[in-house]
Amino acid sequence: MAGLAQILSESGHEVSGSDIQFYPPMSNYLEDTGIKTIKGYDKELLPEADLYVIGNALSRGNESVEEILEKKLPFLSGPEMLGQELKGRNVFAISGTHGKTTTSYMLTHIFRDQGRDIGFLVGGISKNFDNPAKLGTDKTFVIEADEYDSAFFDKRSKFIHYSPINLVINNIEFDHADIFDDIEDIKKQFHHLVKIIPQSGNIIYFDDDNNTNDVISKGLWCNKIPINSQKININFESMELVVEEEVFSLKDLPLIGEHNFKNYICAILAARLDGVTIQESINSLKSFIGVKRRMDYLGEISNIKIYDDFSHHPTAIKLSTSAIKNKYPDKRIIGLIELASNTMSSGHHEENLIDSFNSLDEVLLLDHKKVYDYKNAYDSIESLIIKLKEIVFDYDIILIMTNKDSQKFINPIINHLESK
Repeated sequence: MAGLAQILSESGHEVSGSDIQFYPPMSNYLEDTGIKTIKGYDKELLPEADLYVIGNALSRGNESVEEILEKKLPFLSGPEMLGQELKGRNVFAISGTHGKTTTSYMLTHIFRDQGRDIGFLVGGISKNFDNPAKLGTDKTFVIEADEYDSAFFDKRSKFIHYSPINLVINNIEFDHADIFDDIEDIKKQFHHLVKIIPQSGNIIYFDDDNNTNDVISKGLWCNKIPINSQKININFESMELVVEEEVFSLKDLPLIGEHNFKNYICAILAARLDGVTIQESINSLKSFIGVKRRMDYLGEISNIKIYDDFSHHPTAIKLSTSAIKNKYPDKRIIGLIELASNTMSSGHHEENLIDSFNSLDEVLLLDHKKVYDYKNAYDSIESLIIKLKEIVFDYDIILIMTNKDSQKFINPIINHLESK
C-alpha cells in the first residue's frame, strides 16, 4: 500500500494513509516521501476523500470500513486501483511463493542500469533504490505480483488486476493458510492469471517445479520460456546459465545462495524480452546489492555478526540458512526464528519446519501460539531474549528470521552486546 500511495501521488493525486502501526523500513520511506500517515482506524480519524482504497488487511468491523460502507463512500481495493493506473503499460509481473521481491528489484535494476526510466512497484526496500515504487516515463512497468487476495470484498488474487504481458513464476508452494485451503486453491489462482496473458505475452517458469507445471498443463495461450528445459539450462554449482548452447557465467554476481541464483536467472531472462541482452543484464547485476531484510547484514558487535532475514516458510528458511552456512562454513550460527505468518503460526508446516533448521547450530523459536513441539520454543519475545543473553557469546553469527518487525529482536541484542 505504501508503494501504491507513491504511484498515486506521482500521478497527481493527494494521498494519505491509515494503519495500526508504522515500522521500519516502511515508516522511514513514508516519512521521506511526505505522504501523510494516520495512526489508527477510529472513524473520527477518517479524512474526507474522493476515493478510499481499502487494503486486504482490513475487514468488516473496522471502524473506518464501517464508516465508508454506512455513508456509501466510493471505495476500491488496492490492486484494482493499481490496475487502473497500469492500463496501457507493458507490465512485467513477478510471481511465486518465494523470491518475488528480490527478482522484481533485480529486473528493475537491470532496466534502470540500462538508462531506462521504467515504472515499478515492489513490496520491500532495496539498497539500490531510494523508493520501492515509481511511476516512470518508460512504457515498461515491473510489479511484484502477489497471490494473496485483494480485499475482504474481492477474494481474487491481487495479480489478476495487473493485466501483465510478461509473467515470471519463480515457484509455487503452499502458503497463506488463512485464505487458501490447500495447494490446489493456490494453483487455481495461478491458472486464472495464466488465462489472461495475451497471445503475444510470455511466461518464464522452472520446468522442474511440479506445481508450476500443473498450472501450465491446465492451459497456456501465450509463449512459454521454461528453465531447465531443452533450450535453457542452469547449474548452481558452476553458477552458469546455458541458453541455446551459449554459456554465461554468473560467478561474479554478489548475492549468495541457490535461491538468489534462480532469482538472477528469472530477471535476466525477463529483461531479454524487453531488449536487454543476457550479458548486459549480468553486467548490470554486478552492482545490485540486494534487498533490506533479505539476508541483510546489520554489522558486527563483540565479534558477533548480525543478519536480518524475511524468511517465513520452511523452504525459504532452508535456502537462506544453507546460503549463510556455505558463506561461513566454520562459524557457529544461532537462528532466532519467529512463527509470525498465518500459515506458520497455524502449525501447517509442522512436518517440514524443524528440518529447515539443519544448517544452523542452534535455534530459538518464537512460537506465540505454542503449536510446535520444539525444545527451544518460547511464547514471548522477553523469554526468548533472556535465553539468548545466556548463550549468545557461544556463537559467531546471529540470524534473525521473521516477516514481522525485526526490531524487537535487534534492539535488545545490540544493547546487550554493546554493554559487554
